[in-house]
Amino acid sequence: MNIEDFNYHLPESLIAQVPLKERDTSRLLYLNRQTGETKDLHFKDIIQFFQPGDTLVLNDTKVMPARLFGVKKETQAKVEMLMLSNVEGNDWEVLLKPAKRIKVGQTISFGEDKIIATCIKELDQGGRIMRLSYDGILQERLDELGEMPLPPYIKERLDDRDRYQTVYAKASGSAAAPTAGLHFTDALLDEVRAKDVNIAFVTLHVGLGTFRPVSVEDIDDHEMHSEYYTMTQSTAELLNATKANGRRIISVGTTSTRTLETIMRDYGTFQAASGWTNIFIYPGFEFKAIDGLITNFHLPKSTLVMLVSAFSTRQFVLNAYRHAVNSNYRFFSFGDAMIII
Repeated sequence: MNIEDFNYHLPESLIAQVPLKERDTSRLLYLNRQTGETKDLHFKDIIQFFQPGDTLVLNDTKVMPARLFGVKKETQAKVEMLMLSNVEGNDWEVLLKPAKRIKVGQTISFGEDKIIATCIKELDQGGRIMRLSYDGILQERLDELGEMPLPPYIKERLDDRDRYQTVYAKASGSAAAPTAGLHFTDALLDEVRAKDVNIAFVTLHVGLGTFRPVSVEDIDDHEMHSEYYTMTQSTAELLNATKANGRRIISVGTTSTRTLETIMRDYGTFQAASGWTNIFIYPGFEFKAIDGLITNFHLPKSTLVMLVSAFSTRQFVLNAYRHAVNSNYRFFSFGDAMIII
C-alpha cells in the first residue's frame, strides 16, 4: 500500500494547542468498525459502550521531563537533548539538536554539570547514545532541569506538567504521553469499575517511533522503532479470563494495542512478559487481542492512522476523519477522541 492512501486534509487551526480545562469534556466520535456508522458524543458518554465483564486496558507509562537544554563542554555552544529510551545502565538513546555539534567522546553539560552527557555512539537522523553522569537520583535531576517533551506541532507552553500525564501514570520512561488516556479522570474510572468493568494495566514506554515520520512510499518498506513493554502475571490472568468468558478487551490507545497484540502474536495467549516490540500494524493485520479501541485523532500518513485503519477499514476511518474535520473536532495529543467497536 502507498503512504498517500493514508493522507487526509487537516486545517492547522484544528490542531489542539492546549488541553481542555476538564479532561473528560472532550468530544468523542463513535465509529462502528463493521458498518462505518459514526455518532457525535462527549467523552463522558463512553461509559455506555462498556458491558459488565469487559476489560479496559490502560498504558500506565509516565512521561519523563526529558527535554534538556545545555552547552557543549568544549565550546559552550547551546545544545538541546531529548531523552528517548534507556539502553542500559546510564546509557540513553537521545535526539540532539543540532546533532552535528556532538561527536563521539564529546560532552554536554546541563545545569552547570548537574547532569553531564558523553557521546559514545552516533546514530542516524540526529540520534546518539549518550552516557549520563549525575549526583543523586536521575529522576530528581530531570524534575529539576527538564521540560516535558511536547510534540513539535504544539507551539504553546504547557503550564501544568500533569496535563501531559494520564491520571494513572506510574512507570517513568516515556518520551511522549499515551494520549488516548489523557481523557480519563479518576471519577470516570470509578464509574467504569462500578459497571463491573475490569481495569488492567500494561506498560509501553513511548520512544523514537513517535517522532519519526514514515519516509517511504510503500508502507511495506517501513521499519518501526522498538519500544519497551511489560505485562504482569495478574494482568495476563485477567485478560485470559476475559477472553475465556466471552467478554471484550477494549484497549485505550495504540500503545496498549501494540503491547497486547505483540504478546498474543509471540505467545498465542496472554502471559507475563517484557521486552522490545517493533510490531507494525496496518491493513491486513489480524487482530487477536482487542475487541475495541479508544484512540485520539492522528497525523496524516502516520503509522497510527494505519493501525486504526487496520482495526476497521481504511475507507471507514478516513470517512470518520473527514467528518471530524468538517465538524471541527480538535486533533492530535490534546485533541478529541474516538471509540471504535
